[in-house]
Amino acid sequence: MTWNIRTGGRDADGGTGRLDAVARVVEAHRPDLLALQELRGFERDDQARRFASAIGMRLYPARSLFGQPVAVAVRPPLRVLTVAPLRRPFHHAAQRVTVATTAGPLTVLAAHLDPYSGTRRLVEAGWLAAAVRRAPGEWALLAADLNTLDPDTDHTARVAGLPTAYRRRHLRRDGRTVETRATARLAAAGLVDLYPARNPGDPGQTVPTTAGGGAEFTGGMRLDYLYATASLARLATTVTVLRGGDTEWASDHYPLRTTLTLHP
Repeated sequence: MTWNIRTGGRDADGGTGRLDAVARVVEAHRPDLLALQELRGFERDDQARRFASAIGMRLYPARSLFGQPVAVAVRPPLRVLTVAPLRRPFHHAAQRVTVATTAGPLTVLAAHLDPYSGTRRLVEAGWLAAAVRRAPGEWALLAADLNTLDPDTDHTARVAGLPTAYRRRHLRRDGRTVETRATARLAAAGLVDLYPARNPGDPGQTVPTTAGGGAEFTGGMRLDYLYATASLARLATTVTVLRGGDTEWASDHYPLRTTLTLHP
């Protein structure tokens, strides 16, 4: 499962209600592996420990130079083989965790790309594609908020309907061409975008939620992705955007979940 929980689940007043709701959703769905983005405040070890305890998982955060941390959480009995954050100047961060399965090592990359610059996202996507190539074995999954629209859909009307202040985030420098180069780079690297592969014709919008904010996503967009190596994609039986209940206000993003036929 992957989820951008918006500023560490905390609002401007410092309240923890949203983070408590995030924990409830995670506990309800009990993913074995969870990629998290926007972990503001998780730089403090006590915050990370409390949340890990609440969801019953081991949390492996990657600190951010410019933005907010990301993390991969692992549920026992999965055995962690390696943990290695990507040492690149991401706007946010990228974490890499490899776990043992009966079919060989599975590498999960949690990432969050630059929200402002399509060119920066293109560079960051290249770093992620290279990290997937270096993963041991044939099983690798990228779970991320890519802040990028997919290259296979006509997004012209959707982008035109965005508030002016946010429209430029999704346009090339010419001010007309929709920015999809980061996701196109991942596809060119041979990675499979799992949601449309398992849900053809479904737009799979992951933002905004009904009560979690997200004015910059007016009209609905798909910005959260699960990309898999071709061999792993064949093991994905379902891919679902989780909606309803606490997900409607815990964040401005919905969680995205897949089921893989791999075992600890």
